Amino acid sequence: MFFLILTGFPINFLTLYVTIEHKKLRTPLNYILLNLAVGDLFMVFGGFTTTIYTSMHGYFVLGRLGCNIEGFFATLGGEIALWCIVVLAIERWIVVCKPISNFRFGENHAIMGVVFTWVMASSCAVPPLVGWSRYIPEGMQCSCGVDYYTRAEGYNNESFVIYMFLVHALIPFIIIFFCYGRLVCTVKEAAAQQQESETTQRAEREVTRMVVLMGFAYLVCWLPYASVAWYIFTHQGSEFGPVFMTIPAFFAKTSAVYNPL
Repeated sequence: MFFLILTGFPINFLTLYVTIEHKKLRTPLNYILLNLAVGDLFMVFGGFTTTIYTSMHGYFVLGRLGCNIEGFFATLGGEIALWCIVVLAIERWIVVCKPISNFRFGENHAIMGVVFTWVMASSCAVPPLVGWSRYIPEGMQCSCGVDYYTRAEGYNNESFVIYMFLVHALIPFIIIFFCYGRLVCTVKEAAAQQQESETTQRAEREVTRMVVLMGFAYLVCWLPYASVAWYIFTHQGSEFGPVFMTIPAFFAKTSAVYNPL
């Protein structure tokens, strides 16, 4: 976790600093990338630092309030990153595949995309704070996450977990896979037909490759966590060791390092 802070903070901070400092980099597409870096920093400051502190004590020592804060920021940051990748995938699909003729991704579209990511992230991170599910210590009991483990009365954990997996896992993954599938087909077709200049094709390929790799890395990071969480939810009553959830949770948090790269 200390390694994630040492790498995640400077990489994401430099992404913000360089983009803000250089006017040429302030393109609409980079608004989404900046927002992605902000989400990663939420994970670094709100999640990683807290986990290191509690790990030094061997358990989560910050109480209920601390658990809510840590769980909220870790969930919010991860969800912002997820929906940023969804927006980037849609942007690449529209720009490259051209389902809408003469469409140009502009500043207003980027701002709407940023707002959308925050709305969707908040719709996942806020409910456990107000009684729809809750944040509890998970894994080695040094970090907090959504309660997949119990059916505690009064929290409606079942409905929230189903909502979260449908709206904040299945739907985004379907969108990402659809957009990337269409991207690959379109790029191959354009290369075969030579419909555009070599320079334009090369530029589009580079941006598309970046977005696809970013999405693939995010899925690799988060799919194990989502799969294990769903398994625990559907097998409540079974015994699980603390490492069973700790390793996927740690692996998921490494996305804060991969995203800016």
